Amino acid sequence: MPTLDVSDLNVVVSVLGAFTVLYGLVAVKLKGVWYIGEALPAVLMGMILGPIAARFLDPTQWGSAAPNQQDAITLGVMRVMIGIQLVIAGYQLPARYLQLQYKPLIVCLVPIMALMWLATSVCVLATIPKLTLLATLVIGACVTSTDPILSQAIAKGPFADKYVARPLREIISAEAGANDGFASPFLMLAVNLLRLTENRRETITDGTLSLVERGRGIGEDTENVGIALGNWVIETLIYIVLLAIVYGGVAGYCARVGVKFSLARKWIDTESYLLFPTALALFIVGTCGAIGTSDLLACFVAGCALNWDGQFLAEAERRHDEVNSCIDVLLNFGGFMYLGTSIPWQEFHQPELTGITYPRLIALGVLVILFRRIPALLVTYKMMPSVVKNWREAVFMGYFGPIGVGAIYYLQHTRLLFPKEYAASPRERELLDAICPVVYFLVLFSILVHGLSIPILSAIYKYRDVRPITEDAVELRRRSIYVPTPVNAFKGDSDTFIAYNRFFRPLVNISALPLVRPRSNEDNDSISTESEVEKRQRRLLDIHRVESS
Repeated sequence: MPTLDVSDLNVVVSVLGAFTVLYGLVAVKLKGVWYIGEALPAVLMGMILGPIAARFLDPTQWGSAAPNQQDAITLGVMRVMIGIQLVIAGYQLPARYLQLQYKPLIVCLVPIMALMWLATSVCVLATIPKLTLLATLVIGACVTSTDPILSQAIAKGPFADKYVARPLREIISAEAGANDGFASPFLMLAVNLLRLTENRRETITDGTLSLVERGRGIGEDTENVGIALGNWVIETLIYIVLLAIVYGGVAGYCARVGVKFSLARKWIDTESYLLFPTALALFIVGTCGAIGTSDLLACFVAGCALNWDGQFLAEAERRHDEVNSCIDVLLNFGGFMYLGTSIPWQEFHQPELTGITYPRLIALGVLVILFRRIPALLVTYKMMPSVVKNWREAVFMGYFGPIGVGAIYYLQHTRLLFPKEYAASPRERELLDAICPVVYFLVLFSILVHGLSIPILSAIYKYRDVRPITEDAVELRRRSIYVPTPVNAFKGDSDTFIAYNRFFRPLVNISALPLVRPRSNEDNDSISTESEVEKRQRRLLDIHRVESS
């Protein structure tokens, strides 16, 4: 007799499938007209169906429902989600981009990140009571990096196609990919200094040796500042950062050579070729996790090395790559919906335990949006004239530095670095109690603010009659009569679109397509509905007219 099986797996896949279907039915309106990406609707859906509202999705009850299992699930989801998208972001940059734009990248990864770290820590210190300076430095490091997924939506989305110059888009994408891994030195420095001030040692209690737990990458507890900094240099800068760069570069180089070898002999089919970045990302996430180095940084470097000569992206474009964009969208739906179900609402108001209240969190969110990144860009943008032309572009780049799943990754990673509550010192317990609600709220605040900023900015541009960018025109083949005209493009003929300011540029010196006629208002909304039969009939009619004349 049939039975009803409402298991967690059935519920999760049903909800994810239903949301993907419903979003897809109006995706052109949401993304191309209203400029709303996948993250904001997915998070809102997770919040509605999660434990705070409908109680339809509850990650704490999945699987064996073991205590603290959600932390491990969250860390695993974030690693896979970010790793795959960082490889995709790396190979979609122009050829040799890290070499050609190394100076702006160094500015973004050293002075700008340092200023962002300090500014965010000061904001936390000013709004959240019961936290020491070192504790706020740890929290500030978790949210220092710009989110690679939300930043890719800003750099490559329809709004950017229309209004954001390509050099600015490329540096936003590259910075977001690289600085997720470069947040580790700031985090580990703060953790080492905090552990130094606590100075816990092994103690003998009732004849039993009590060992202090510690995480990889923070060194032994010591009273010596020099030893603490030495641990930070060796275990963080060398083992976590430098090793990840070397490992990612070698993995990406070997992957590129292997792909070239198989392509020359026609051994690799289209499906395997287009799935190669995803497979490479999964391999790197697993192996880097096993040896304890930065999987995020290695994934981005591997993606850049995979397309170092521009040929991988060029071949992917020739094969009409839609696979990786589909994987990207599906990961966004699942990951951000899970994030919406995991928000610790009950911890956002704990005036007695942590001093955290909703007004304090809202004030912190506003301060972080205003001071975390914009002042750093205004101070340093003249050091990167090749990618940031003026102060307006600096403000744009500074404002759109969202906080997202990368911060959740560092939050879960940080909690593994400290002892359990029974072994933690009072200051460490204060940090562990406050870090989760602060980071989660900043992520939620950033998703809401930045998710709604693009539609508002688009309305302002339309009101002020700001003209779209009409440079670097390229010809795009229309693969179906039902494909709508892309943003900032018009119909070339019945089979092509002429598009401006596309992000994807396989080779650095790609030439612009000359246009034979100016763009008209009629082209903006042109969508061909002519079938193949009608095309052949029209061509035959044209031939008969020529012959009769």
